[in-house]
Amino acid sequence: MPGLEVWFRDVLPSRIPFPAEDPALIVAGGLFLDSSVPNSLVSSISVANPAASAVRLVASRPKHFVLGLFRWGRADGVGFLSVKKNKFRAQGAGAGAMNTIKHLWAGAGAAMVSRTFVAPLERLKLEYIVRGEQMNLFALIHKIGTTQGLKGFWKGNFVNILRTAPFKAVNFYAYDTYGKQLLKMSGNEETTNFERFLAGAAAGITATILCLPMDTIRTKMLAPGGEALGGVICVFRHMVQTEGFFSLYKGLVPALISMAPSGAVFYGVYDILKSAYLHSPEGKRRISLMKQQQGKDVNALDQLEVGPMRTLLYGAIAGACAQAATYPFEVVRRQLQMQVQATKLNAFATSVKIVEQGGIPALYAGLIPSLLQVLPSAAISYFVYAFMKIVLEVE
Repeated sequence: MPGLEVWFRDVLPSRIPFPAEDPALIVAGGLFLDSSVPNSLVSSISVANPAASAVRLVASRPKHFVLGLFRWGRADGVGFLSVKKNKFRAQGAGAGAMNTIKHLWAGAGAAMVSRTFVAPLERLKLEYIVRGEQMNLFALIHKIGTTQGLKGFWKGNFVNILRTAPFKAVNFYAYDTYGKQLLKMSGNEETTNFERFLAGAAAGITATILCLPMDTIRTKMLAPGGEALGGVICVFRHMVQTEGFFSLYKGLVPALISMAPSGAVFYGVYDILKSAYLHSPEGKRRISLMKQQQGKDVNALDQLEVGPMRTLLYGAIAGACAQAATYPFEVVRRQLQMQVQATKLNAFATSVKIVEQGGIPALYAGLIPSLLQVLPSAAISYFVYAFMKIVLEVE
């Protein structure tokens, strides 16, 4: 376990106030663990001396383990360095990669839970956008229920998860990463509203470029005649063979145009609401309470920065604002994804055609079921993401 050995050698001596001028300085190290530490950790520790080993020690205080034994000076003083278990972190590039993986899993998990929960509303929205359904909402629900049964409302949900899980993973991770970099570059204690909107827009663009092909395949499958093409692999093969690889990026321009402001509005609104609460008297009391609880066994829900209910509420408001602001772009993008090569139109021509056929309201076709879907989806998505970051101990 080289990372641990380097940590002992390079970091531990610098954190102990040894007298630098003492030539008799001796530093001897060892790892002593209490009974709550898993056997897998003990067995994974490598030592340079075959005679040495990791020895368990029953700690006097629970939730702590003793890290290292050191001796220094001519007085032969001996001491222990005690470290809280929840503060122990691996060091080096491997730890950074593991933290990134956990960060991505938090976003992916949020997408899986939220999309499965709101899949019926997503299905209704696509019926209006993709199939041009004209009947009212309750009649459409009755039609799907009688013709396809209950499972018809979750049609395409697996493909939707395959699309949204990586999208949300990249989106959340990119926003946090861009936000940290902008904060570091500005040197401020807190990100400004402009930086929040900029990081959100950049995160939306990044996730769209990486994940658009899966969205195109899903739209193709749900379009009229899509059932005959088969599953995901078959649709992918069909599109590449008949229309070329870049057909998977149909609607990229309107997607980027919509996702940049959508990401900016979503993350910007959420962080503005969160910042306003944390700077309020109630928010300051909550921050003070959370600082007092550090190091204690606290429920993950209680560790949410603004609390469970506000996390859900702020996520829903942010999602609704983002959806309402950019919905026409999504309608145009879906129409572009359904076009075949022979009759392909550009984004502007497609927008004009939609307006000519159905007027301005056609650009907002399916907005009501979309908002009904976005409100719980955004709320659950942000809640699960924040919760999983705590559970997975994402730094």
